[in-house]
Amino acid sequence: MDDHSELGNELLRAVARLNRWASRHAAVEVPMAQARLLALLDELGPARVSVLAAADNCSQPTMTTQLQRLEAEGWAQRVPDADDARATLVSLTADGSAALRQARGARVAVLSPVFDRLDEADLQRLRTAVTAIEDLLEHAAQSPTPPSRKEP
Repeated sequence: MDDHSELGNELLRAVARLNRWASRHAAVEVPMAQARLLALLDELGPARVSVLAAADNCSQPTMTTQLQRLEAEGWAQRVPDADDARATLVSLTADGSAALRQARGARVAVLSPVFDRLDEADLQRLRTAVTAIEDLLEHAAQSPTPPSRKEP
């Protein structure tokens, strides 16, 4: 494995493990699968079901079922697509944004006691890591079409 592959693997594993740990210990009122979809809607803004399905790497029928759950809770809504009268866009409602804030807040709350045990040098390292990850995401967003999804 080359240096970039190893670094990429380590980064993705660490971020995923931190996410799972925070989710497992948080008092989240929203099922995590729905919280993840709320976060996707928040990230992408109003989007077609097909765009959401592609972004979540699932089928359109699967995404439709997941969105119906959000709509039943009042967390998402469909509105006509101004560019194509035959299509609809799905977006967060105010209640959906509130549910997402609660889920995010609960996950952050479990990290707070951990942060309290760190010294200022460790906290600064974390701030630097966050900046580096945000920079990486910015570079990724500017990259041409990502490679095939054939390899995990």
